[in-house]
Amino acid sequence: MALEDAKHLVDEAFTREDLKGLSFENTFGGATSFLRRRYRKELDGVDIAVTGVPFDQAVTNRPGTRLGPRAIREASALQSPDAPYGWGYDPLTELAIVDYGDLAFDYANISAFPAALTAHVRRILAADVASVALGGDHYITFPMLKAYAEKYGPMALLQFDAHSDSWADDDMDRVDHGTFVYKAVKMGLIDPARSVQVGIRTSNEDTMGVNILDAAEVHEIGPVETARRIKSILGDHPTYLSFDIDGLDPAYAPGTGTPVWGGLTSAQAARILREIAGINIKGGDVVEVSPPFDTTGVTAIAGAHVATEIICLLGWNKRNND
Repeated sequence: MALEDAKHLVDEAFTREDLKGLSFENTFGGATSFLRRRYRKELDGVDIAVTGVPFDQAVTNRPGTRLGPRAIREASALQSPDAPYGWGYDPLTELAIVDYGDLAFDYANISAFPAALTAHVRRILAADVASVALGGDHYITFPMLKAYAEKYGPMALLQFDAHSDSWADDDMDRVDHGTFVYKAVKMGLIDPARSVQVGIRTSNEDTMGVNILDAAEVHEIGPVETARRIKSILGDHPTYLSFDIDGLDPAYAPGTGTPVWGGLTSAQAARILREIAGINIKGGDVVEVSPPFDTTGVTAIAGAHVATEIICLLGWNKRNND
């Protein structure tokens, strides 16, 4: 296929026959799915399911991250129709990737949301499919980690963020994006000694034993050394990657609930994600994209690229380990 095929390709979110392959549909038209992947609820023969979690309840400041999945999908259509640049292989051709659609939940029954999300991801993992979630505020990582820990045991958490999200909260039923790491450690969902947070630049005395590579250190040592240190901490432990878009500096991602200056550049994040290829990643998410606070769409563009990189990391392991 080539670019000229765009003149007769449209709505591949529904019309695509093969789950593999690039898409040359016009970027400005057609039904929007993540990277023009086929919308599909059946998981037989699938490697990765991209799913949206349109939820924001526990935001500190700006609401709106419930609109993140829709914006990220739209932004993903702007990416080049060619293979992701710089990886040396094409995960879109080698992997069967579907857009699994969004989590359905009762927006007026918040207490039922966590269990609904855990069950949603549990269904994906039961089919031996990896999930890549589009959020949603950062609380969503907590219910998803429950499903991952059920399958793989306590996970290593690789978290890109401005905040540690480890503020003390012993009410495990309380829905709060700023305490999910605290709860995940307390419940044994993650192994803090094998976990690392990158880009942190807010104060919190108790990090629950999680390793910290703060933003200042990343700026000082550079992305390649940062990646090396990340890999040394994670080892070969089953890893979940969570990328809060406010891990980036507001200059690169203004549309987020809690912007903090002094963060990572998009170039640094891209290089780090490439350099950690080979980690034992099992799934991941990108969260906190809040489109109402970014009329340019650059935050959603960053989120779409992060989700693509997570797919590339998952595909790297499959092609090198199968």
